[in-house]
Amino acid sequence: MKLGLFTMPLHPPEVPKREAFQRDIDLLVRADRLGLSEAWIGEHYASIWESVPAPDLLIARALGETSQIKFGTGVACLPHHNPLELAHRIAYLDHLAEGRLLFGIGPGGLKVDHELFCIDTENDEHRQLTEAAIDTMIELWSGPTTGEWKTDRWHFKVPSTTPFGLGLHLQPFQQPHPPIGVAGVSPGSESLGLASERGWIPLSLNFLTAKALLDHGQVIDAGAKRAGRELDRSVWRVCRDIHVAPTNEQAEAEARDGAMGRAFREYVLPLVRSTGRISVFKVDPEMSDEEVDVEYLIENVWIVGDPPTVAARLQRLYDDIGGFGTLIMLGYDWEPSEVGSQSMELLAKDVLPRLKV
Repeated sequence: MKLGLFTMPLHPPEVPKREAFQRDIDLLVRADRLGLSEAWIGEHYASIWESVPAPDLLIARALGETSQIKFGTGVACLPHHNPLELAHRIAYLDHLAEGRLLFGIGPGGLKVDHELFCIDTENDEHRQLTEAAIDTMIELWSGPTTGEWKTDRWHFKVPSTTPFGLGLHLQPFQQPHPPIGVAGVSPGSESLGLASERGWIPLSLNFLTAKALLDHGQVIDAGAKRAGRELDRSVWRVCRDIHVAPTNEQAEAEARDGAMGRAFREYVLPLVRSTGRISVFKVDPEMSDEEVDVEYLIENVWIVGDPPTVAARLQRLYDDIGGFGTLIMLGYDWEPSEVGSQSMELLAKDVLPRLKV
């Protein structure tokens, strides 16, 4: 099994922006030195906790300080971009990355970001724009092309190339384009089924219970079957909130009182409650919303403990949902940073070697 990282990134509001962004770089460099295979970086405009509006810029900076890890936009929220402009930015970044780029896409999960761009989510405009944008980008990347693209959100014309070189010319380094990833958080996510059908990377987000992940696996399998491909669970990425320490007691205390616990108490749980989707965390649909707190998450959703405990829980998850290829750990803004560094190192060097996959 491969190990990767997903960082939203999450920073407490009082952390100065310049310092927060440097912490992001430091986290990505640590992941590279520990041999993690990939790191996905979120994109949001209107959240003080999730403060990176341009993951491609962070990736461009991190490429020069790392050697082997791949970086993914996690995700580029397509309704908020002109696809002609974004196609060029991603193609250019792909050349800078020389094959170390993954292109995560999605409609965007924060309502406030959609409100910022006046996206009509009530009538599913965010999903319609996402489908139109990625199809347009793939067409633009496919080679010399001309034509006109017009929606209520964008309008551009691609002229014929002149004999002296005027016209679209920039295609990605990876052909036909960087690997495309799609994140899913809803049980039975149609997005993941479509991703599997089109040969893209399915990513299941960290909020989900084991039962919901089992549903995701079945949806992914069904998508591959519709496309006439053999089932290949190795492409599936599963995100989990994980914290490892030398003892169970230390791991639970750090998770409860440190960066994970604070982020959930002050941001994640209030955010999810405000959207009416707190049920994604529930192992029992009949439990009350108020029962979903940090203590409940430690016991039922997060994977927290010493290396043998974490390995046993990961092995059970792997077996219960039928296998997956890459475990994606969530990154947090730990203070001191050594708490997070130790957890990542224990996970990479002590936990994963114990798994039978």
